[in-house]
Amino acid sequence: MRNESLNPHLSDALPDELAGFRPTTTPETSRHAEGTLIDKYGRHITYIRLSITDRCDFRCTYCMAEDMEFLPREQVLSLEECLRIVRTFVGMGVTKVRITGGEPLVRRNALWLMEQIAVLEGMKELVITTNGSQLDRYAVPLMNAGVKRINISLDTLKPERFKAITRIGDLDKVLRGIEATRTAGFTRTKLNTVMMRSINDDEFIDLVRYATERDLNISFIEEMPLGDVGRGRGNTYFSSAEALKLLAGSFELQPTAESTGGPARYWRVQGSDSRVGFISPHSHNFCDTCNRVRITAQGELYPCLGQNDAMSLMPLLRENTTDEPLREAIVRSMGIKPKEHNFTEQLDAPKVVRFMSMTGG
Repeated sequence: MRNESLNPHLSDALPDELAGFRPTTTPETSRHAEGTLIDKYGRHITYIRLSITDRCDFRCTYCMAEDMEFLPREQVLSLEECLRIVRTFVGMGVTKVRITGGEPLVRRNALWLMEQIAVLEGMKELVITTNGSQLDRYAVPLMNAGVKRINISLDTLKPERFKAITRIGDLDKVLRGIEATRTAGFTRTKLNTVMMRSINDDEFIDLVRYATERDLNISFIEEMPLGDVGRGRGNTYFSSAEALKLLAGSFELQPTAESTGGPARYWRVQGSDSRVGFISPHSHNFCDTCNRVRITAQGELYPCLGQNDAMSLMPLLRENTTDEPLREAIVRSMGIKPKEHNFTEQLDAPKVVRFMSMTGG
């Protein structure tokens, strides 16, 4: 449900092109193989997002507090424990794993974990989300480790603005990292841009041009109200409908039913191989086709990004030598996966107190 009283822009109706991608059917449980993960609403879980660290070398204003307190090492999953979790999920029908953080590439020996995950029987797609700061060093090793695709956060092309948003980041280093992925042979690399009114909305056209000139994809994301970042998000909220209208003035965009298995809805940019996506947790709730769960670096399984309910997996890993208790807990977690989140009512008063960096980007 949308609360239109929070912000006048929330009342903007979706254009027909965007509304046309609303899912109209509910998955039928009878279509799923026995032993696979299905929640009580019939949604088939085939995708997990695993955070391997809560630490990051940036301090993005929408993601974390400026003076973050990170977890002590003993409270973070070991890489071997991460592998046990992934192996158990893959054994239950999960085919796609995204490695996240914090910034996953600051985790020591992260490449070892990716190599192990990539060769698991049943794995189809190992992907990673990164801020790009380490890619000039790790693009080739990531390709060799079996990573199929890379998502890179990029909210601006202006160095000073980049420093303001990330607090300590170096834009040039990220741009070098993007070029390194192209040189390494990665295709379908995607940029992720968080939309923020009066902060970076004047760059959306430039960002799409940057992407199309380099055969990259780009997704624009409505800001999510996770954690208290010291400011209300209502005034900076920018809807996907507004962004689509803005971009349509400079690009010929063709709607497509293509998907990467996530929540984005895509448009093809005429005259290029690039796609523009929109992730719209406020204006276009995509919960009825949700196929994913998240595991934090602390071993908490969150069936929904926008809710506080979680199941702790770390004690099961450390108290048991077999994975059966872990498997049973994962099955039980399907019972606490809610029908939907409600981010719009939380724009200026987040109910989810954990920061995005704690859950995994």
